[in-house]
Amino acid sequence: MVAGAFPLAKLLTLGARQLSRPLAARIKAGARASPFFRTYICLPPAQLYHWVEMRAKMRLMGFRGATVKPLNEEAAAELGAELLGEAIVFGVGGLCLYLEYARQAGQARRREDEQAAALRELAERLERLQGELDAVAARL
Repeated sequence: MVAGAFPLAKLLTLGARQLSRPLAARIKAGARASPFFRTYICLPPAQLYHWVEMRAKMRLMGFRGATVKPLNEEAAAELGAELLGEAIVFGVGGLCLYLEYARQAGQARRREDEQAAALRELAERLERLQGELDAVAARL
């Protein structure tokens, strides 16, 4: 087995994605416990999500002018913590995708540079050989 063929980057990406779930759970627990996170990080997105979801459901059922009651603080904190956890997992997944894309683009760029250098070297060698051929032909 060739050591260079082992996809270490893919293994690290998979590890990062697997670690994002427990990390998200820990952040969610901290967000539920901290008054600052609860008030400023969890509650506003949860209330907005609830409002948008309820408006969409009401419109689908045909209720146009109904007002949406906000969630109580405990339910909003729970929903906000869940949204925060999912956003973290989604962000880690997106970051892994971007890093894998950047790695593959760098490999492709290096491969193209190597091919261009080899092509330049072949062209120079061809010119040198053409010059030598012309010199030999002139001597004959």
